[in-house]
Amino acid sequence: MELKEFIENFAEQFDDTEASEIQSNTEFHELDEWGSLTGMGVIAMVKTTYGKTITGKEIRECVTVEDLFNLVASK
Repeated sequence: MELKEFIENFAEQFDDTEASEIQSNTEFHELDEWGSLTGMGVIAMVKTTYGKTITGKEIRECVTVEDLFNLVASK
């Protein structure tokens, strides 16, 4: 699993946010489009793409996209 690929998959969860706006240091909770529905999409993406399970609580504890990547990588 590579960070660049993870960022691309993460960015696909957003309909109105340009993928170029999402970088490793993006504080994703601050994105206008971020919400519980997007969070559920991220949980599903992690499960289907990486075969790993993360929780909403774990996502809330992450600040940046790289934090989320590190969480998934550590599972």
